[in-house]
Amino acid sequence: MVSGKLIKLLVYEILELAAFSVPTLVMAEQFASAFQRTEDSAERTFYWLIVSVSIVYVALVTLIVWVPVKVLLYKKHRLCSKIKQWRPPLMMCVALTTLPCFAFSIAVTEVCPKNASNTSVLPDTLPDLPVSVVLASLIIVDIIEKLRKYPLRGKPIKNEDSHIHMTNLQQVKTVTEQVKPREENHAVPQPANRSSFGSGILRAMSQQDKRAEIFLSSFITWSDTIEMLRVSGHSAVFKSGWIYPVYIFSYISLLRIIVAPQNSLVRSLGVFLQDFPFMLVRISLIADLGTITPIIGLLKNILVTLSYFYFNYLTTFRVFAASERTSF
Repeated sequence: MVSGKLIKLLVYEILELAAFSVPTLVMAEQFASAFQRTEDSAERTFYWLIVSVSIVYVALVTLIVWVPVKVLLYKKHRLCSKIKQWRPPLMMCVALTTLPCFAFSIAVTEVCPKNASNTSVLPDTLPDLPVSVVLASLIIVDIIEKLRKYPLRGKPIKNEDSHIHMTNLQQVKTVTEQVKPREENHAVPQPANRSSFGSGILRAMSQQDKRAEIFLSSFITWSDTIEMLRVSGHSAVFKSGWIYPVYIFSYISLLRIIVAPQNSLVRSLGVFLQDFPFMLVRISLIADLGTITPIIGLLKNILVTLSYFYFNYLTTFRVFAASERTSF
C-alpha cells in the first residue's frame, strides 16, 4: 500500500510543477493572440510559432533546471539541511517563470500599437487572469514550501511562536522572587482564574492552527503587490511609460519570497523591496495620473516605512532616546 507521505510528496510536486510551468504558457498564449490580431493575414502561423517556442522553453527549463535541482535536494539530505535561509523552488519560479511572464505582459502592450494600422487595438483594460495566474502560482509554491514540515492530518498544531514566548516567560524569575526565603518559594500556588474563552463556542472560535495561518498570511503578504499589478491594467498606465516602473518594482518586491520566513532579514526586505519603492511609485502615479491607485495603499506604505526607520534607527539617537521619567 502506498504510504501517506508518498502521496503527500507526489501531490506537492505536481502542484509545484504546474505552478512553475502553467503561467509561462498562459502569458505566451496571450501575447501570441495579441500579436496575431495585428496581422492582416488570416493564417495563424505566428500564433503557433510563439506557442511552440513557449512550450519548448518550459520543457527545457523543467528538464535542465527544475528536475535536477529537485532530485538533488531530495537525495542530498546534508545539502538540504544547510539551506535554511533561502528557498530554491521559489528562486527558480521567480527567475525562470515570473520574469518571462512579466516580459510577455509588457510585450502585449507594445506589439499592438507598433504593428497595427490603428491605435484602437489595445483594450481599455488589460485582462486580469494572466497576472492573477502568475501571482497565484507563486503563492501556491510558497504555501507548499511552508506546509512541508507539517502533517495534513491529526490534531491542530498550536502556534509555535506563542508557545515559545510563554515558555520563556515562565522561566524568567523576578528579583523579588530571588531574594525571598526558600520556604516562601514552596508555597502552594493559587489556581488561576479561567478565561471566558475556556469553554463553549468561544473556545472553538479561539482555536489557532499554524497550518491555517500559513494560507492566510501567504495571501496577505502579497496583497500590496497584487494591488500594484492591478493598477498596471489601467489604460492610463499601460498606454504610457508608467507600466515599466510598475512592473519593475512589482518584480523586485517578489524577490523577498526567496528568503526563508525564519530569516531575520524578512522584515527589512519587506520595507526596502516593497513598501519604500511602492510609496515612491504611488506618489508619482497620483501626481501624474490622479488617484488611479488607492490612497489606503499609499498610506500603508508610508506608515510602514516611517515606523520601521523610526523605531529601528531614530530611537537609537540621543534626541529620540527617552528615559523612564520622560517616556511617553
